[in-house]
Parts: sequence; structure tokens; C-alpha cells
Amino acid sequence: MSGHSKWSTIKRKKGALDAKRSKIFTKIIKEISVAVRESGPDPDGNPRLRLAIQSAKAANMPKENMERAIKKGSGADDAHYTEITYEGYANHGVAVYVECLTDNLNRTVASVRSAFSKNGGALGTNGSLDFLFDRKGVFVVKQTQPPLDEEEFTFEMIDAGAEEVIFEEEYITIYCAMEDFGALQKMVESLHLEVETAELQRLPKTTVALDDEAAKKVLKLIDVLEDDDDVQKVYHNLELNQEQMANLEM
Repeated sequence: MSGHSKWSTIKRKKGALDAKRSKIFTKIIKEISVAVRESGPDPDGNPRLRLAIQSAKAANMPKENMERAIKKGSGADDAHYTEITYEGYANHGVAVYVECLTDNLNRTVASVRSAFSKNGGALGTNGSLDFLFDRKGVFVVKQTQPPLDEEEFTFEMIDAGAEEVIFEEEYITIYCAMEDFGALQKMVESLHLEVETAELQRLPKTTVALDDEAAKKVLKLIDVLEDDDDVQKVYHNLELNQEQMANLEM
């Protein structure tokens, strides 16, 4: 794993979740809709839907909202969303990878291009950042009381496909290869752990460290992108130090 501030990204997402709950719900509902259209409304036979439901629970989405989204996704009149990604660079060569779900490609590309250009960045060609990111499964679960035995739990996760298990005071973060995500997801579910996040992420292989002012400019671009209704996820290789991380949480 690279040394980039992965945990700061998780905490940053959690803070944004509290501040922008309605937008988070909109993004999850889109994901549920696409998952249902792909493989049906039964989460037991639809790993992508099961993951979307897990994300909805982590975001404290009411159960009736989830059920309504699944029902709507099964209907013929539901919007058809296209998955598309954009890659580019922010200030100071920070790589930015954007995943979108949209029902209007022209609107989305115009919005994403505008976000980059107005914030000192530039869009690149698709595939240009593939060498900078690894696609990994990432699970963040709450520590139990009494705490789990670190050695025993780590070996159990490795047997299920984990590559790395990191214990924090309140959380445990588990990383795995993309192809092992499903098996590890089932293992985590079987242990009835409280899941904060469970998703496929793009983790940077190399990172860029910047001073506070430069980092703020990059984070402004990321905020603008994340605020776009068509944008599902934004990944980057900006490395934040402890002080910068603390400022994000204020």
C-alpha cells in the first residue's frame, strides 16, 4: 500500500456525508438503480446491489428509501444511467480520477470539464491515469467491545482474501484485491460487524505532498466535483499530513 492518507479520505467522506446527506442519498439511489437493472432486485444474487445497500445503511438512509429505490430501479420508467469516468490533473500535477453515473453525457462532460478548468486543472484522456492507481476493495468496520483479537482477526481476513488489515482505535480497515472483494464481503457480513464503508476504491501507487495553500486549491476542485450530482466518486493522489487532515475535520 502507498503511504497516502487513506484514512483521511475515509474521515473526509464521513464529514461530507453529514454535511451533504441529501446528495449522498441521491448518489446511492442512482447506484441502486443501476445495480437492479444489471442483475435484478434480489441482493443475495446481486453483489453490486448488496454493496449499494450496505453503503445506504452506512449513510443512515431510511429503509423505506432503499426499498423505494429498488422498486423504482425495477420499473420500466426508471431513468437509464450511463457509467463513465474522467481523468485529469489538478494543480501541481495531482492526479484526479472521477467516476460518474449520468442520464445526460453532454451535461456531465461539460460540468466536469468546467470544474477542472475553473480550478486550475485540466482533463486528460481516458486511461491516462491507469498506471497511477490500483483498484482495491476497502472495508472499514467499527471496532467491537471488547476489541477483536488482532492476530486472530487478521489471519481470518487473510484466509478470506485480505491483503492488509490495519487496526485503529475505533476502526479496522481491510484491503483486498478487486477479485477477492465478494468473498471478503461475505466473510465480513457473516461476522455481523458494523460496516462504515465497503467499496471498490482506486488507491494511488504514488502520492504528491503539497503545502497548505496548494493543497487547498486541489481540495477546492475535489469539493466542486463531489458536489456534482452526476459524480459518484472522486479519487486523487494528494497526500495530506496530519495538520492538513485535522483542518479538514474542523
